[in-house]
Amino acid sequence: MIGEIGYFGDARLARNGALLLERMHQRQTVCIRKLTEGRAEQVRFLRFLSNKEVTVEEMISHRALLAGVAAVDRHVLAIQDTSEVNYQAQRRRKHSLGTVGNGTDVGLFIHPVLAVDADNGECLGLVDAQIWRRTTGKAANYKELPIECKESNRWLKGADRAKAVLADAALITVVDDREADIYEKWDRLPDQHTHLLTRACRNRSLGDGRKLFETLASFDEVHRFELDLTARPGKKRIARKATIAVRFGPLTIRRPKSCSDRQASPEIDLFAIEAREIDPPPGQTPIIWRLLTTHRLDSLEKAVTVIGWYRRRWDIEQLFRTLKQQGLRLEQSVLEDGNALEKLAAIALITAAITMQLVAARSAAQQAAPASRVFSSQQLIVIAALLSTRQGRTAKQRNPFPPNSLAAAAWIIARLGGWTGYQSDKSNGPITMRDGLERFYAIADGYHLAAQHLCSS
Repeated sequence: MIGEIGYFGDARLARNGALLLERMHQRQTVCIRKLTEGRAEQVRFLRFLSNKEVTVEEMISHRALLAGVAAVDRHVLAIQDTSEVNYQAQRRRKHSLGTVGNGTDVGLFIHPVLAVDADNGECLGLVDAQIWRRTTGKAANYKELPIECKESNRWLKGADRAKAVLADAALITVVDDREADIYEKWDRLPDQHTHLLTRACRNRSLGDGRKLFETLASFDEVHRFELDLTARPGKKRIARKATIAVRFGPLTIRRPKSCSDRQASPEIDLFAIEAREIDPPPGQTPIIWRLLTTHRLDSLEKAVTVIGWYRRRWDIEQLFRTLKQQGLRLEQSVLEDGNALEKLAAIALITAAITMQLVAARSAAQQAAPASRVFSSQQLIVIAALLSTRQGRTAKQRNPFPPNSLAAAAWIIARLGGWTGYQSDKSNGPITMRDGLERFYAIADGYHLAAQHLCSS
């Protein structure tokens, strides 16, 4: 079942936290009024969020333990990224918040690390999350400060915590985007058990005096593949099938003058990949991924595999969609206190990660994962009853997964959310799952209410 989110030194607080998490998962909202059955529960949840013993660190570390157990003997992608939660529309009603990226709007920042099985794409859950409010501006000597005193240290801290949580995994690959292209991270974090995969941000100087981007472009093209790109209206990108040319090879990056750690290695050996779109449509900016990694790229197959690992970074983008405007709508919460909003954001992150586990559950490699990982025994009765009503007559519209598996349950939930059941129908992501969960739990509540009524009559 959904489970606990921490103990907090008090069994009563532990029960309240577990109930709040369960309700948020069932009702797919962060609105306290919609999560409660009455005034007494509303007060109960608000007191939980305002209690000083309830901390983000306890909630996240408690859930990370579960992800660590699920990760044993697997190759795990620890995918991290940062997103802001903007409350500017409610500025007059909020207090104790900081500013977000534009320096004026109020809100907070979240930086989760999501664990995903590198081989089958199974979402294993959160292994870390940092949540903070930016209440001060940059220091005048910001560039000279050690990395530990900078906000960008979150990338090192998230990766380091992932290493600790995933100690029993077979292998860890930390995957992040351009903002994490930090020399101190390349110098400090890799070991025999931990690799890094990051999209290059800057045209670094190399050990031989050349520049990174020009060197990558000079590598021989060794492969081409087609990639389906989704539309991104905000970035004026149209949906299209892109042809991607691949180049890769070894190189050595040089410690930049901006590196705050003068004890860092003067040079670091890495492997690099360039995946560049060929002949994009008129007016479209070509896709260019310049990837740096500590993985040894000794074959085309390995290079293509690493590109596939980087593409799984989309999972954390989906996590943010599930968390915010297209899912739990965290930015619409009417809670006023910044400290309580941080705790609410942590519970919402955990809830969104559970939804992501359902979305990923239907891959062929995971069909045996039990449905009891998410659903109670009573809810599984309802899932079994719904099976016959959601299957079509043709083989393509029948649930192909083993009974009582999480994959079978996810198939039914997606059908309740509006998915047609055809593999060609790609509308089966986290938003469809959110809609399906809302409908499923309403059906389950009605089923059990009717059962109780029959037993008492």
